[in-house]
Amino acid sequence: MAITTEQIKELRAATGAGILDCRKALEQAEGDFDKAVDFLREKGLATAAKRADREASEGRVELYSHGGGRVGVMVEVNCETDFVARSDAFKTLAHEIALQIAASAPRYIRDTEIPEEVLEHERGIARARALEEGKPEAVLERIVAGRIEKFKDEVCLLRQPYIRDESITIDQLIMQNVAAIGENILVRRFARWEVGEGLA
Repeated sequence: MAITTEQIKELRAATGAGILDCRKALEQAEGDFDKAVDFLREKGLATAAKRADREASEGRVELYSHGGGRVGVMVEVNCETDFVARSDAFKTLAHEIALQIAASAPRYIRDTEIPEEVLEHERGIARARALEEGKPEAVLERIVAGRIEKFKDEVCLLRQPYIRDESITIDQLIMQNVAAIGENILVRRFARWEVGEGLA
């Protein structure tokens, strides 16, 4: 089927992809707009994964204060170029990540940062709880493993469901932005403070 210039323009406006990519996506999808969008998204996310090992030393430090100054967040989000660091799309992403940290209070960026003693402590709690609930010994380890995964989802920023769309994680949100922006993006570090936190 012949792909029209109008179809290419429409797809380009919706996705920000290049003209040739839009034409190829529409050809692959036999003119179906939604399938073409899916094709571009899949291609973009695959490309985003390839970009993950590229150097990201530019970026911005985003500051966010919530609840009339009751919660404060500082997060460093990096990209590859100063040009992207100044773009509205990147600033918006950095702000969304700061909001996420304020709302969901993660303790780590990724699960590899969780100290083994913290995981061991959580395993002990999960095991004791499963025994208290009368779970059979045969399934105990599976239950503990499941609860550890749930714990990681709660305390690791990249594994948390995005507060504005719980169907995706923060890691997936970042990957979508990597695909759209065309540069590697990573969260370098963050700090979150809450008034009265840590007081006995």
